[in-house]
Amino acid sequence: LAEHLSVPSVFFLRGILCGLEFEATQCPNPLSYVPRMFTDLSDRMNFFQRVKNLIYEIPNYFLCHFAFQPYVKLASEFLRRDVTVMDLLHQGSIWLLRLDFVLDYPRPLMPNIIVIGGVNCAHKK
Repeated sequence: LAEHLSVPSVFFLRGILCGLEFEATQCPNPLSYVPRMFTDLSDRMNFFQRVKNLIYEIPNYFLCHFAFQPYVKLASEFLRRDVTVMDLLHQGSIWLLRLDFVLDYPRPLMPNIIVIGGVNCAHKK
């Protein structure tokens, strides 16, 4: 909608499938440094752990195409031209990411990314 109206878009995210938020903002997200979800790895990995990290990432490339296909079709019909999810995400002016460095490993972020929030805890009465 923001691209159709030619207004800046703001994304408020916790995480997109396949790490598209880091790919769209061109943040470094190397497999040799950043552990993937559900691997139980730290940022200090030996060679075999890095291979395991890579193996966990491979299905994302295939699954993302199928997961986002209905939205790509919808956006292409609305904008009356062929678009991809990356085309739409590249238009983001400001990215509000809910990252918590206790749960997520520190990584380089681009200047248009603003880290907000974290773990939200409610006060008990």
